Amino acid sequence: MKRRSFLQGMALLPTVPLLASQAPLSLAEGTSQAVTVVPLDKAHSEWRELLSPEAYAVLFEEDTEQSGSSPLNQEKRAGTYICAACYLPLFDSQHKYESGTGWPSFTQAIAGHTGFKRDFKLIFPRTEYHCARCEGHQGHLFNDGPQPRGERWCNNGVALRFIPQDEALPALRS
Repeated sequence: MKRRSFLQGMALLPTVPLLASQAPLSLAEGTSQAVTVVPLDKAHSEWRELLSPEAYAVLFEEDTEQSGSSPLNQEKRAGTYICAACYLPLFDSQHKYESGTGWPSFTQAIAGHTGFKRDFKLIFPRTEYHCARCEGHQGHLFNDGPQPRGERWCNNGVALRFIPQDEALPALRS
């Protein structure tokens, strides 16, 4: 790849604030009330006891599951996708779409429920997002999604749990 095309591609990456786990989160888009998610102070050893080895590796070691491996890729029912670790709601099913990437993808997250940081694991910077409550790694945000927002929230399925609309959301883990 030529340097110029590489740098031009870099300019297309979304710019988002860094993860600020101890600060109150920004206002939800289109609202006047602050969205406050209180971060958990839980040891990784405690999370390891609650999660499968695969979920722990993705959520707290920032691993990535194999493309096409998640049963959530085929999930089409109405409901809510919650963080597999702390159960904070992250996505509404109305924003899920088939991106063709092999990972569950969404056009937007629930406002104020994610935090961001830069990831340089593939040399070029990417925008990584985490659960705002437990800071569990969820996936990456790209600007090649459908309009009108143009966002693709590419999530590891093992980092989520799906709760159908007719079921009550579980209580948040503490």
